[in-house]
Amino acid sequence: MLASSSSKLSHATLVHRYPPSKLHSEEEMSDTVFSSDENEMNYKRENVTHKDDENLQCEEFEETPLYAAILTYLSYAILCLFGWLRDFLRNSNIEKKRGAVDPNAALGFVPLYQSYESFYTRNMYTRVRDIFNRPIASVPGAQFELTERISDDYNWTYRYTGKTINAINLGSYNYLGFAEKSGPCATDAINALKTYGVSSCNTRIELGTQRYHVELEQLLANFLHVESSIAFGMGFATNALNIPAVASKGDLILSDEMNHISLILGMRLSGASYQTFAHNDMKDLEAKLRAAIVHGHPRTQRPWKKIIIVVEGVYSMEGSICRLPELIALKKKYKAYLYMDEAHSVGAMGKNGRGIMDYFGIDANDVDILMGTFTKSFGSAGGYIAGKKSLIDHIRVNSHANTYASSMSAPVVQQIISSLQLLKRPEGQKRICQLADNTRYFRQKLVDMGFIVYGNKNSPVVPMLIYMPARVTRFNREMLRRGIAVVTVGFPATKLLDARVRFCISAAHTRQMLDTALMAIDEIGTDISLRYSTRHQSRRLREL
Repeated sequence: MLASSSSKLSHATLVHRYPPSKLHSEEEMSDTVFSSDENEMNYKRENVTHKDDENLQCEEFEETPLYAAILTYLSYAILCLFGWLRDFLRNSNIEKKRGAVDPNAALGFVPLYQSYESFYTRNMYTRVRDIFNRPIASVPGAQFELTERISDDYNWTYRYTGKTINAINLGSYNYLGFAEKSGPCATDAINALKTYGVSSCNTRIELGTQRYHVELEQLLANFLHVESSIAFGMGFATNALNIPAVASKGDLILSDEMNHISLILGMRLSGASYQTFAHNDMKDLEAKLRAAIVHGHPRTQRPWKKIIIVVEGVYSMEGSICRLPELIALKKKYKAYLYMDEAHSVGAMGKNGRGIMDYFGIDANDVDILMGTFTKSFGSAGGYIAGKKSLIDHIRVNSHANTYASSMSAPVVQQIISSLQLLKRPEGQKRICQLADNTRYFRQKLVDMGFIVYGNKNSPVVPMLIYMPARVTRFNREMLRRGIAVVTVGFPATKLLDARVRFCISAAHTRQMLDTALMAIDEIGTDISLRYSTRHQSRRLREL
């Protein structure tokens, strides 16, 4: 791998190297103590540190092959041509129009919505809708049941056969395997349901705060090593409704360009000004921080009230991790605040499962606002904000997510409490280690077979690039035919050239399950030519 000097992320192979940090092990350091020359000893220490930094913090984005880019653009051009032809046939009443129809339009009402406005949906997405939104009929564990459905009109409508399809689940965010219908977490959740019922029928600030809410927030604060925390019933709303509680008009938010839509919506609702910086590009971020301080507000030239940097711990589409050591250095240098979304990293990263801070060995107090969800690693629902007690007290009073939303259900809270308690025990540590081992194994096999894989090697989100829309559809269907359910993503959820399959690895996956999936990927990748990598030799799984 080569280090890139580019300050802007493009579709080129990049490996980010960070400044030296205290992440090296005592065993590695012991290799240097036999040198009698002090300078040689220091040199070896630096090499060990840089090597360990590279192992933890490097990530790769391989360049899109030219032929794949050309074929992808050509594929979409052909799809558009046929779409325009189909629209012409529909407008000429040769083909029947389908889609949503406003029933009041014929009664003289102003149309409530445009019933036939989406060219892409009716001509492209609908034809492949069978690979999306598949209903499941069981617990979304390492293996699950999919409801079988059939369409007789090219996916405009479906009928259900009453049968189910057993498949290995490589699409759910069940990182630690806590999505279970049996075991201590499930038992505790059932007992909580019997004791407290389903709902408190009120908001937290009125009569909706139960003792289990207080217990959860105290336990979570201790787990994250922060002063206080507050829990909410919905992860998306945790971002969308709490950013407006800490940012307002006169503030500036600097947001990573790959941030989740919940963060973007929260910025828009806050009334604060916001700018994006190139993904994980610290040079671009620093340039924007410096310009913001020097020039202030672009219209009034007055200083910003405050500047907030908003990032994610693990980026759910890229599989990359934020460059936390550099982010903290920059926010301290320019007196900014740091808001970190740990939705995909809490529980899944770090030797204790405390997320990216744990992964880098950084003090939690260096991050001003910690956000995370319970919907992934903890197998439950909801989200949280954690940090200083003064911050949490402010959010508790000013957040609409706390003031107006119903409080969290008892079994939902108990599932989180039980999983947090398990993480402190040997079983929890075993799950964390198993997830890390599964992730590295699965990622490395894909890379060794010649597939283009994005992100950090320790990220449980594993995007594999497919590019062409027809191959996206074929790959998804062929995997299910082999008993493996995957999530494929394409335009407009990604850029035109970034269609991919996104594998989500779990501690519940056995090595046999992963090998079964790898064999299927190997076969399909050969059949439809998905080995695009020019940096790694293309090999079959049996050759590894």
